Amino acid sequence: MSKTITRLFDDYADAKTAVTQLESAGIPRDDISVVANNTHGDHAADDHDGVNDHGDVTRGVSTGAALGGAGGLLAGLGLLAIPGLGPIVAAGWLAATAVGAGIGAAGGAATGGIVGALKNAGHSDEEANVYSEGVRRGGTLVSARVDDAEVASVEAILDGNRSVTADRRGEAYRQSGWTQFNPDAEAYTADEIARDRAAYRTPTSTF
Repeated sequence: MSKTITRLFDDYADAKTAVTQLESAGIPRDDISVVANNTHGDHAADDHDGVNDHGDVTRGVSTGAALGGAGGLLAGLGLLAIPGLGPIVAAGWLAATAVGAGIGAAGGAATGGIVGALKNAGHSDEEANVYSEGVRRGGTLVSARVDDAEVASVEAILDGNRSVTADRRGEAYRQSGWTQFNPDAEAYTADEIARDRAAYRTPTSTF
């Protein structure tokens, strides 16, 4: 049997390291996915295949090309927009599920939803909502589909790179009154992301 292992990363650099280590451990690129917030514009459109200079998915580019280019998963990152998340960079099967037929639509806007994609991958409703909210608040998701025998080693890689689980971050969100991810809400601004980072992402934080 296979299982989907997902973690939220507060720092994109940590997520990149985790992805590289997963690939080095033999996890196929097709079984790894990355969804990263791009509100700050840290990921320039000209750094990725399948996007134009406005950050839109290039017309005519297939989902596979835009979300999983050659040379490793991170080489295939594409710039997209998903309702409730705002601008993101994404690669892999989870992103492709979330955008559905929306890739290539005007302005790069994606149809479908991240919560549904996570639930389809086997996560609970609670986990899917927390992980989606985590991206909305500036984080990066890394997901891997693995056989049962690989679960422990994949979790060790993800947990060893300063990731956080849905249980831990969800508890923190609920303490401030949050209940669930709202795809109709405005995406977090850069200032809101910075404020959230200060609240939950300090080196001494237990969340």
